[in-house]
Amino acid sequence: MFDTKLAEEIWTKKYRFQPTDGDGDDSVQTTWNRVAHAVAANEAEQARWGQAFLNALTDFRFIPAGRILAGAGTRRNVTLFNCFVMGEIPDDLDGIFQHLREAALTMQQGGGVGMDFSSIRPEGAAVRGVGAKASGPLSFMDSWNAMCGTIMAAGQRRGAMMGCLRIGHPDIEAFIDAKRDPARFRNFNLSVLVSDDFMKALASDGQWPLAFGGVVHRMVGARDLWRRLMQATYDVAEPGVIFIDRVNQQNNLAYCEQILASNPCGEQMLPPYGACLLGSVNLARLVPQPFATNAALDEEELAALTATAVRFLDNVIDISRYPLPQQEAEARSKRRIGLGVTGLADALIFCNATYGSSRAIALTQQWLGTIKRAAYRASALVAAEKDVFPLYDPVILERPNLRTLDDETRALIAEHGLRNGCLTSIAPTGTTSLLAGNVSSGIEPVFAYSYTRKVREADGSTRKEAVEDYGYRVWKQLKGEEPPPEDLFVSAQSLDPSDHLAMQAPAQAFIDSSISKTVNCPEDISFDAFMDIYAEAYHLGCKGLTTYRPNDTTGSVLSVPVAPSPSPGEGIELQPRPESLHGTTYKIKWPDSAHAVYVTINDIDNAGIRRPFEMFVNSKNMEHYAWTLGLTRMISAVLRRGGDIAFVAEELKAVFDPRGGAWMGGRYVPSLLAAIGDLFERHLEMLDNREGPRPDPVEIHPARERSVIPQICPQCSAAAMQRSEGCDKCLECGYSKCG
Repeated sequence: MFDTKLAEEIWTKKYRFQPTDGDGDDSVQTTWNRVAHAVAANEAEQARWGQAFLNALTDFRFIPAGRILAGAGTRRNVTLFNCFVMGEIPDDLDGIFQHLREAALTMQQGGGVGMDFSSIRPEGAAVRGVGAKASGPLSFMDSWNAMCGTIMAAGQRRGAMMGCLRIGHPDIEAFIDAKRDPARFRNFNLSVLVSDDFMKALASDGQWPLAFGGVVHRMVGARDLWRRLMQATYDVAEPGVIFIDRVNQQNNLAYCEQILASNPCGEQMLPPYGACLLGSVNLARLVPQPFATNAALDEEELAALTATAVRFLDNVIDISRYPLPQQEAEARSKRRIGLGVTGLADALIFCNATYGSSRAIALTQQWLGTIKRAAYRASALVAAEKDVFPLYDPVILERPNLRTLDDETRALIAEHGLRNGCLTSIAPTGTTSLLAGNVSSGIEPVFAYSYTRKVREADGSTRKEAVEDYGYRVWKQLKGEEPPPEDLFVSAQSLDPSDHLAMQAPAQAFIDSSISKTVNCPEDISFDAFMDIYAEAYHLGCKGLTTYRPNDTTGSVLSVPVAPSPSPGEGIELQPRPESLHGTTYKIKWPDSAHAVYVTINDIDNAGIRRPFEMFVNSKNMEHYAWTLGLTRMISAVLRRGGDIAFVAEELKAVFDPRGGAWMGGRYVPSLLAAIGDLFERHLEMLDNREGPRPDPVEIHPARERSVIPQICPQCSAAAMQRSEGCDKCLECGYSKCG
């Protein structure tokens, strides 16, 4: 049932339901059955629609977003929504941390979150009543970033957050430069909300006010600020840009909402507590005769599949759990969905159209036009059967996205209304495109047609596995050894930035929400040419833009090997170790260990600048042996590789122990590994500010009032092992071990 071994591995790890008791998914067909019948559960004709949904899912023709695939029909306490925008953050301490809690609850259930931090007063502003000055939105973003790291450490899916700030906020310059520190905001994507007024000031080379609460803090040159934003994006690939006024002007629901921010990937611009379901029609599966002279996509099948997908996603709104009641109220009142496409680039290749060419643009418009008409017609017909969304108003017919519909579809909407306030968006698809056999992702070009990945086996060994694009694999199946034509098989490596915009801008006219799209730029693109990309995107009508240029801070997204093909990780040289090094040894006494842990950090001197070169973690407690040895080898390799190393401290500090942490130096440390992270961070600070002789070795002890930590049961993993009469016994499952 899977095209590739990689697809099967992804299904097993991310989407296969494997309960500890009872039946789970024994094949991807079982997964499709589980999802289809769960989504059809609230239909009057459950059998009919369960079969219709199953037909759509089969062969990956319609691919719901990952949260739906993983959660529908499992009875787990998770949301089936991939993305949310949180509520407007109030400018007071209680409210800020209440919203931090709401974001944590949302992420705990698997939802990505976006926030606009523009409502928080700037750094240095007066805080009335307490005689203090505000620390600014970026300081509170650090709290969100730490929370996200904690959620990740707790075993949930990787946290995803989007942090936004308006171009007129007094702290915008610090926000623009924030990602220049590679250790800061590692769990955030960042975007600047750019207004039309700013773009007018930019065009006229005018002054731009940085203001908060109606008070102008200072004036800056619009071009100077824009250049600063462009330079940061050129150097470190962030922040992205969202043209927020255009987003609101073109929003179907502008009559009843104001868009606040974006979800983490940029395809959903949402109001406070907005949520959106995602799913994609796989265009690569709808070309029946790939590479034939008259190859064409089956648009009749595309329309039918779109109608089924709209009803499928609408049903998910009713069966999903919601992290917060505000999110449920928002979702049910507008019934917003985000139906998009994946496999576009492969479908174009099958139809002998080069990505970025005039024919490819025309086909993309034609296919997306079919989806748009079919989606609105389906929503109107579901409304006739199940009623319109609660905040429906006939004025929606005058919104820009509906004015361009054909007369027949508009008449159908006028008669029945709409079931869904917004219908279409294009997401990046990510692992779901890999699940479908590595079809091209979303609206993106193929990044690379083949590469090699290294896979670690259960026994610790590794194997190399070739990964090929779906379109390239089909070519080889049909054409054998005949080399593919270079002018057709273009990739992100060979396209010009203008080719990306040529595809994104026309597509936006057929999409209600937005498009997640990255414009890949060559490393040697000039800065002026890079700035022109953003100006062109604005004038072409894009709602936002993200670019990527390989750079020293972020590296490359994917390394495309040149023959012979090295696997990822090969070719990395570690600095040779000098014969002798000087360092500092730290002693940590942790409450649940009879023996201290000793951490030694040795430094190397490069041109008068000291930096850590290796780390050793030792203890007489043999229970620590495996992980201390592994930590020693891994961190020392990172240090000897060079580059930024501040993230090592941050990652260690994010680890928490489910049995509890300890109070050290007047603050709570969530685990022994976090204590080591604290040491490493202090060591870096010591090197940055080093004056005079090296410090003596230090001892760190937890507070004496620390209670005994229960041990982890090796059978059920509960923190419930207690020592009694020479035996360890688990209070949860009854496991015991004596001796």
